[in-house]
Amino acid sequence: MQVLASSTFVTGHQLFDGVAVRKSDYEALRALKHDLIDFKGVLRSWNDSGFGACSGSWLGIKCVNGEVIVIQIPFKGLSGKISEKIGKLQSLRKISLHDNLLTGPIPYSLGFLPNLRGVYLFNNKLSGSIPLSIGNCPMLQSIDVSNNLLIGKIPPSLSNSTRIFRINLSFNLLSGSIPSSFTMSHSLTILALQYNNISGSIPDSWHGMRNRNKGFVSSKLQVLTLDHNLISGTIPVSISKLSLVENISLSHNQIIGSIPSEIGALSRLRFLDLSNNAINGSIPKTLSNLTSIVSLNLEGNQLENHVPDSFETLQNLSMLNLKNNKLDGQIPSTIGNITGITKIDLSKNNLVGEIPDSFAKLANLSFFNVSYNNLSGPIPSLLTKRFNSSSFTGNLQLCGFIASKPCHSPPPEILPAPSPKPFSKPHHLNKLSTKIILLIAAGVTLIILVFLCCFLLCYLVKKTGGSKGKNGKAKTTASARSIKKVGGGIESPGREVGGKLVHFDGPFVFTADDLLCATAEIMEKSPYGTSYKATLEDGNHVIVQRLREKTTKGQKEFEAEAASLGKIRHQNLLALRAYYLGPKGEKLLVFDYMPKGSLASFLHDRGPETVIEWPTRMNIAIEITLGLYHLHKEENIVHGNLNSSNILLDEQINAHITDFGLSRLVTTSARSNIIASAGNDGYNPPELSITKKPNQKSDVYSLGVIILELLTGKPPGMELGEWVTSIVKEEWTNEVFDLELMKDASAISDELLNTLKLALHCVDPSPSSRPEVQQVLHQLEEINN
Repeated sequence: MQVLASSTFVTGHQLFDGVAVRKSDYEALRALKHDLIDFKGVLRSWNDSGFGACSGSWLGIKCVNGEVIVIQIPFKGLSGKISEKIGKLQSLRKISLHDNLLTGPIPYSLGFLPNLRGVYLFNNKLSGSIPLSIGNCPMLQSIDVSNNLLIGKIPPSLSNSTRIFRINLSFNLLSGSIPSSFTMSHSLTILALQYNNISGSIPDSWHGMRNRNKGFVSSKLQVLTLDHNLISGTIPVSISKLSLVENISLSHNQIIGSIPSEIGALSRLRFLDLSNNAINGSIPKTLSNLTSIVSLNLEGNQLENHVPDSFETLQNLSMLNLKNNKLDGQIPSTIGNITGITKIDLSKNNLVGEIPDSFAKLANLSFFNVSYNNLSGPIPSLLTKRFNSSSFTGNLQLCGFIASKPCHSPPPEILPAPSPKPFSKPHHLNKLSTKIILLIAAGVTLIILVFLCCFLLCYLVKKTGGSKGKNGKAKTTASARSIKKVGGGIESPGREVGGKLVHFDGPFVFTADDLLCATAEIMEKSPYGTSYKATLEDGNHVIVQRLREKTTKGQKEFEAEAASLGKIRHQNLLALRAYYLGPKGEKLLVFDYMPKGSLASFLHDRGPETVIEWPTRMNIAIEITLGLYHLHKEENIVHGNLNSSNILLDEQINAHITDFGLSRLVTTSARSNIIASAGNDGYNPPELSITKKPNQKSDVYSLGVIILELLTGKPPGMELGEWVTSIVKEEWTNEVFDLELMKDASAISDELLNTLKLALHCVDPSPSSRPEVQQVLHQLEEINN
């Protein structure tokens, strides 16, 4: 019942009608508040009188004509359960309570809301099963209840709505099979069921939809992610009818049988991941028809026979992973014609023959592995310079990749002797040839002596120059103790004593002498040491980080930790390629060089003519979060010093986190000093000044500050988070964003506001209220989509 009727007015950016909330809706909201546990008091605006509920005063409530249409209260730390009385909100269109701490079941009464369009309850702790009743909502467009504790079977009725376009049930404990009704939907665009306990086979009833006027047209499905389940059976042939699909992920299941050749008809497919199943048979030649494919991952199956030689048509392919199968035959040289490819992994197969010379021409190749096959012959020289022995080991007849297995030159061809002619050689010619031989030998000996004299002279001059520098002129330190920057180069006076260089992998290989004689320029100084841009003799660049003296662990412990860090590989983490232990205790770490420098300089040191668009900033935020998620989940590493100076950008402005895991290389006392020295740059949360022990939640705080940097264009400082919060409270939100972004504000305002809310959630003063990095990643991807 409407109690008041007044004109429409604006509060902030939202349009609200100035009428009182209907009594039944008010009662439902009161019941909802009663069952929620609000430790922060964010619902204090929900008063007992109902006054202002529909005029913008009640947090997260939007109305039309006194009827509640939206409940939107994410990232507020709310716990408790969702009241069943929410079913009284008959006009409710959207419920968004994601990224809270809600428990209990999803209300069954949601299924009685005829206008419900969106259900966003992801990143909570909801339990129980998904209510069958939700399928009764005829207007339902999107349901995302991912990352909860839901159990039971997936209701087939979820796809009943003719408007449903997104179903995301991933990261739960759901069981049973995939409902075949999902394959019949005419509107479903995204189906995400990964990381559950789903069993049974994939339905073989995918089909296009029929249109009265156009006859048979395509299904709208674009994303199908079913990985990390217990799915068995074969890949259904009917999946080839999903002509708009761009992403299929079926990895980490129990799928058997062969890859249907019909899958080659998916002309828009960009990502295909069938890894870690039990798929057998040959790789279909029709895969060469997937001209849009960017990533093809068939690792960890039982595939046999040859690698198709028609893959050169896949000119968009960036990653080809055929590792750990039973493939035989030769490596097709045509793969070397895929100019943009960055990763090739053919290891652990039964491939024979030589590595094609065409692979050496792949300028963008950053990862290459053909280890543990039956390859033979010499390796193209350019590949041996770019990748170390781990890429080639396990091939007994392959040569040229380690010193102990050089490639021997073939014996000279013996030409048939010409027919002898009667000729009597005079005796004086024998004497003459003997004299010539003696003269040549004497000449060679003289040249060697001259060379040795020059070498000794240079050595004495260099040693004398070094002594003078030590007694008088200051030198610029370019490495640990024995490595000094002299005339723009890095040299080691103690090099004759020896050192130890350990390679992992990388685009090129170098010796200790190459490293120590490289020209160098200082890039960055961090609490762990100084980083240099080193230019090797062949013109290639690497980053060399000299760790601070007297802070690192002993050699044995250091090498064990460095070996562990050297195994970490992720596209958004700067890979440790090698380390060097000098004869006098110096320790150097070698990384890939990133031409665009740090995110800090990219954002704050550019000229006014350089504009950074929003898509670029969002992509950087997502990539940083991807790298941090890998550190937390896969490597169990807390970064502890995440900031924009530790984010490096490559030529394509892809983000790479550096300095991760370095705390493992230093002593406990040095680690405490590093935390203390990093406490005033604005990236560390308030609790770290007391605990002195970084954790995953402190990393999330640092991530939030970086996202605020991307949004505001301002360097962090200690007050950035507080300044942003104060501006938002005053409802001057537009004042927060970088002026460059405001020119497109009408098109991206929702993305900016939602990203801002997420960043502020990350920098919440209370660690328990901050989201996990997985939740941050999920939300950023949702905003970006």
